[in-house]
Amino acid sequence: MGLLRGIAVRKLAMLLLPEFSNFGLAAVTEPLFVANWLAQRALFEWRSVSVDGKPVRASNGSLVTVDGDLALAQECASVFVLASFEPARIARSRAVVRWLKRVARSGVELVGIENGSLALAEAGLLDHHPAAVHWDNLAGFQELFPRIRVAQSRYSFSKNRVTCAGAAAILDMMVAWIGQHQDAGIASEVSRHLLVSGRSSEPGATHAGRRSSSNPDRLISQARGIMQTHVDDPLSCEAVAQQLDISLRQLERHFKQMRGHTVHGEYMLVRVEKAHQYLQQTDLSVTEVAALTGFSSVEYFSKVYRRVFGVLPSTDRLQSTGAPVFRMKSGGRKAD
Repeated sequence: MGLLRGIAVRKLAMLLLPEFSNFGLAAVTEPLFVANWLAQRALFEWRSVSVDGKPVRASNGSLVTVDGDLALAQECASVFVLASFEPARIARSRAVVRWLKRVARSGVELVGIENGSLALAEAGLLDHHPAAVHWDNLAGFQELFPRIRVAQSRYSFSKNRVTCAGAAAILDMMVAWIGQHQDAGIASEVSRHLLVSGRSSEPGATHAGRRSSSNPDRLISQARGIMQTHVDDPLSCEAVAQQLDISLRQLERHFKQMRGHTVHGEYMLVRVEKAHQYLQQTDLSVTEVAALTGFSSVEYFSKVYRRVFGVLPSTDRLQSTGAPVFRMKSGGRKAD
């Protein structure tokens, strides 16, 4: 986390247009929350706004309160425009178009979510930019804006413009967006926690047995999978390498290059991660957790745990937003 301390907070505004998708709003903001939670500091701050500051009706019929009107978004670096149903009428609102043009001139990044892209197009702000459009809105969008090139993807990044077709694609887009605006490691962890992109490369998702030394990422994933299946009775590092059909020296070199620490250090982190989950999610005693994660000594377990999380295992029993967070790539944090 030390690498993130000097990064400034990025302020965002969510412009909710009538009949926007409540799912879309959640899909935008939840990854931002997870990123802040993982970093244990505010990387992003966001506020919701409407044209007049009044509550906005979502497509599911709920009335959503906002933090204020358009003036509240003036100092934001990015503005997300969310729209879903009845887009043509809403996108042509003179107040919306005029305001979007003004913030675009000031260099604000504009993000169109689902039919929020229609509002950007109506304001002329997607000219010379590719636009990702939901298949159900494609015919109408092309008829209205024949000169805008439709992206052959679910989301698209261009200079100060981002568009997303909507629905589940928003989560993938947000992971990519977080990687661009903050830290690639944080983005990868957000993806892992939200169970979205990169599922096949998740630790433990691939299986040992194939020689993988030509692909360090896959090899490390396979090594972690072996470690995760031998937490209570840890293997030797040599045995892990043997299952991967490579030498321990080769495995050590890959872990040093890709993870910044030894195979033993990685194995210790895998075990401590499992202990962290047991402590926060069960009523098992610290002694039981230590045994289930391969520690023969409670004292040594407590020492390692405190080195990784900064707290004793006995004080880390609540799975809350304020509790210590396990980081896959934890900067200077080591368990060796």
